Amino acid sequence: MEATGTDEVEKIKSKFMSAWHNVKYSWVLKTKTYFSRNSPVFLLGKCYHFKTDDSGELSTDGSNFDKINTEISGNVEEFRKDFISRIWLTYREEFPQIKGSALTTDCGWGCTLRTGQMLLAQGLMLHFLGRAWVWPDALDIDNSDSESWTAHTVKKLTASFEASLTAEREPKILSNHHQRTLKRNCDHNEMRNEVYHRKIISWFGDSPLAAFGLHQLIEYGKKSGKIAGDWYGPAVVAHILRKAVEEARDPELQGVTVYVAQDCTVYSSDVIDRQCSFMGSGKADTKAVIILVPVRLGGERTNLDYLEFVKGILSLEYCVGIIGGKPKQSYYFAGFQDDSLIYMDPHYCQSFVDVSIKDFPLESFHCPSPKKMSFKKMDPSCTIGFYCRTVQDFEKASEEITKMLKSSSKEKYPLFTFVKGHSRDYDFASTPLHEENDLFSEDEKKRLKRFSTEEFVLL
Repeated sequence: MEATGTDEVEKIKSKFMSAWHNVKYSWVLKTKTYFSRNSPVFLLGKCYHFKTDDSGELSTDGSNFDKINTEISGNVEEFRKDFISRIWLTYREEFPQIKGSALTTDCGWGCTLRTGQMLLAQGLMLHFLGRAWVWPDALDIDNSDSESWTAHTVKKLTASFEASLTAEREPKILSNHHQRTLKRNCDHNEMRNEVYHRKIISWFGDSPLAAFGLHQLIEYGKKSGKIAGDWYGPAVVAHILRKAVEEARDPELQGVTVYVAQDCTVYSSDVIDRQCSFMGSGKADTKAVIILVPVRLGGERTNLDYLEFVKGILSLEYCVGIIGGKPKQSYYFAGFQDDSLIYMDPHYCQSFVDVSIKDFPLESFHCPSPKKMSFKKMDPSCTIGFYCRTVQDFEKASEEITKMLKSSSKEKYPLFTFVKGHSRDYDFASTPLHEENDLFSEDEKKRLKRFSTEEFVLL
């Protein structure tokens, strides 16, 4: 009886936390983001130009696109469609209870796990869909109601919270977008892309069975001393993502692996060994690799000398983004304009979506409007991600990034390095043979604990 009472207290506490964070962060969604007409905008390696004869700023929240001349409109819409097509993963509430806790929401503590999910999702989108893919319904996402997306969402979430206090459940509003998708005369390739689009999102569902869902990530985090409700840093999340991909059992995921740099060093032979590992059934095809590099861009504050390097990284099409943020908040950085970073914000609590049902609604997994933040506000602790489909792609990327590191480094040592050979050749532990019930080696556990104490605290 006492345990039941405790659970009820935790549930009520979670409701208030969700409501508080929605109030706290809703102003971010209400704030328009302005882009200069005279500077290019980069989004995960793609460049967009909004330039016209008129100087000034352009809002990309969708409120004034009808006022833009056709010359700009085409490029702006291409940018918006590309941005909205990225997978957006935010706080959720009312999902199945997390094992070992009474938590049914990650509101207030799960933001770095969410930004890590977004980075991994982009890597999987490159793998299965390619960088050129965009969601056909992207531009419809914030035009389905006469109200703005923000106003509609705030009202919906407020109503949801009020209903929960009276033990009522808000009726689910099902999307009509999938109905239009089914009616559309799609060719085979479009149908295939839509299948993978939904499949990738389903891998990040908030249920215990989802390969990269919050429940699974928390289970892997326990191996490094973390539990549900703890705050996670970018480096810890990088290792958790690696474990999640290693342990994924879906046959579709057997062609992807994740490598995490050791102490700001990428050991080329270790990466290639992972890519050339057997994929099962006697096949020796190479795997695609997502390389994660935890770094610090300075001491207490971000060193502005690293700005050009970060911009260079986000200009690469095989970059899958940066798990970072500003002090006390984690963001997923995906692009830039001038000296401002473009990001997706996970700090908005949305209702649980059951991704196991057929044609589940997709809208809440796509962000309708980009946000910008000055680079100087960025917390120095972050994890950079790259995707390489083949060994040749990795070798080319390592050469390109090495040149970028050397040209951008004003100090003796670059931010991180690519080194030929294996980590064991440099007296570091090689990839360990894990025991059945121990997913992290002792060396990895020590490194993760060190990262946990060095990184910023997320509130």
